[in-house]
Amino acid sequence: MPEMHFIARWPDDAVQAYYSPSLVVREYLEAGTTYALPEFVARSRTALRIASDRVREKYGYACSRAALTLAHIEEKAREFVDLPNASVVVEAHRDSLHGGCE
Repeated sequence: MPEMHFIARWPDDAVQAYYSPSLVVREYLEAGTTYALPEFVARSRTALRIASDRVREKYGYACSRAALTLAHIEEKAREFVDLPNASVVVEAHRDSLHGGCE
């Protein structure tokens, strides 16, 4: 399965790469786009759940790494929940040759 990382810049200017077991993330998080914090989290949640479901369909089990990625995104987002107009920039997509779901 094609895997990828998407690079996000948070309101504190921290930059983090996040793993997806599927390229479906490109359909939900466009590189170069700024998303309001709640929208970024919601789009990430949808994309990563679809990605994990695709792994389940192909291999018979969900992708625990996608679930961990989502948990990290939700945890980071909680830091900014009280920040008015908080937004996240999706800086880039990077295809991955390695990765893996467990």
